[in-house]
Amino acid sequence: MHRDPLIQIDIISIFPQYLAPLSLSLVGKAQDDGLMRIGVHDLREAATDRHRTVDDQPYGGGPGMVMTPEPWGRTLDSVLTEDSLLIIPTPSGQRFDQRVATEWSQRKHLVFACGRYEGIDTRVSDYYRERVEVAEVCIGDYVLSGGESAALVMVEAITRLLPGVVGNVQSIVDDSFADGPMESLLEGPVFTRPANWRGLGVPEILLSGDHGKIQAWRLEQAQRRTAFMRPDLAPGGTPESGAVAH
Repeated sequence: MHRDPLIQIDIISIFPQYLAPLSLSLVGKAQDDGLMRIGVHDLREAATDRHRTVDDQPYGGGPGMVMTPEPWGRTLDSVLTEDSLLIIPTPSGQRFDQRVATEWSQRKHLVFACGRYEGIDTRVSDYYRERVEVAEVCIGDYVLSGGESAALVMVEAITRLLPGVVGNVQSIVDDSFADGPMESLLEGPVFTRPANWRGLGVPEILLSGDHGKIQAWRLEQAQRRTAFMRPDLAPGGTPESGAVAH
């Protein structure tokens, strides 16, 4: 039975083969099941010279190259609609987090513009901001060689929140950073069979069958792990350096 996808995602890159993992795992299955549709576009196809040039030297001097606006304009004009959210991965953007992933999972059309080199000519985001919603985002306080790997991270985070993608909905509820008891907490330790592995056992509480005590133990462990690993997330903690509030 044919169904309309819950979300359309288009990704623009000069390395379309970099996005091949999108055909695997939950993201690939979600496409096969018709829950979502992903289109990958080669920016160089919009170049007009025989060398398929998409970059040039920066005005004002400086190292590296800047991606020119013309190929981006031609490609984005063919992809964007009035309902699109244009997402530009950049280390100078706002922080992508679980709240943003949840919000974007409810959108109908996401377009990722994956820059390279020193980034995309700023006029591209300025121009399209007058036509559609534009989000410049980073996935962490570090620099990548391009936006493709960041787009892969964000697409997976968004996709697993779509209804029907993850078989057990409770898995999403119990995730780190998810709304509910685990909001703003890291997920605690997890265990499976065998009950004893190389001299290491499973905490007795998990074998007790007392679900109330197990839930309380998991919450306590999540709080302890958060205080140790990410004290900035614990009550009264100090925000991470470089984090931007949404």
